[in-house]
Amino acid sequence: MANKQASITTIATNLGLAVSTVSRALSDHANIREDTKERVRQMALELNYQPNHLAAGLRKGRSGILGVVVPHISGYFFPTVMHGIEKMASKAGFHVMLCQSNEDVKQERANLKMLLNAQVEGILISMSSTTRDFHHFEKVQSQGVPLVFFDRMPDMAATSAVVLDDHQGAFSVVKHLVEQGCKRIAFFSGPQHLNINSNRFKGYADALEAYGLPFDPELVFELPNLTKAAGVAGIETFLQLASPPDAVFSSYDLPAVGALEVLQERNIRVPQDIALSGFSNEPFTTLISPRLTSVEQRGELMGEAAVRLFLQMHKRTDNYSPQRIMLKPQIEIRGSSLRKQP
Repeated sequence: MANKQASITTIATNLGLAVSTVSRALSDHANIREDTKERVRQMALELNYQPNHLAAGLRKGRSGILGVVVPHISGYFFPTVMHGIEKMASKAGFHVMLCQSNEDVKQERANLKMLLNAQVEGILISMSSTTRDFHHFEKVQSQGVPLVFFDRMPDMAATSAVVLDDHQGAFSVVKHLVEQGCKRIAFFSGPQHLNINSNRFKGYADALEAYGLPFDPELVFELPNLTKAAGVAGIETFLQLASPPDAVFSSYDLPAVGALEVLQERNIRVPQDIALSGFSNEPFTTLISPRLTSVEQRGELMGEAAVRLFLQMHKRTDNYSPQRIMLKPQIEIRGSSLRKQP
């Protein structure tokens, strides 16, 4: 029976050869005779020998591994980012080691510790929603390991990151709603310590000001989480106001679906009575009726750009300067907000 744990030593013992001879034969070294190479290859096949590329790489001073930490791999956005990362990393000859923080800063710290112990050559990370201090990021930087943030990033000096222009994305949604005749535009906001949420909130507020609409704190609901239930709670809060909104812009798609279900149950027309928009352009936005207006986050491009930043840092000289790449958002206008025919 083949030994699934076969090593170079096992092959050498079976053939009566030196370990160094077997190693060179497997590497197709010119100094090893062809008949010896063939004997070694045949024995390796019989023993189901699998070379340990990680160990070989570490002996050469590199692991060939790129670590990635995401808050979760549910939904659409982060898997799309991972597709871009893996595609670009593979082209560059790197394997990807993926970790999830599950939105838990303790798990995030453990992920980084594990990746550093695995001697990864770089780390790409989108930080958790519970991360408030950044010492674990600073530790990675202090060890000289390239660190690139994507989507969610901390307020730290000298960091490289790839982000979406969330401010512009939110501004574009409000602009569109104003153009559709909306005057009381409510907002589902996410936790403001995350850059993506603070930028979306600022884009919302700046657009109101730009188009001469007052900012009303009653029209802002901070989502406790990113679920349909949170959207249900938000829209019910708005509907209890003396003057309810005529549009709701959610900083995430799923809560907007919760809001849509409540409005339909109450026979409130969308978009005629209340227009709706989300943010992220999840696939389900085109499967509901009416289809949901949303903002495309360019996940695959974000992943590719993050790997390119890592590769630049990997080859960097002492005078390498951190870079920030900002991707342009694109609003996908659909039936949930389209009051006027184009």
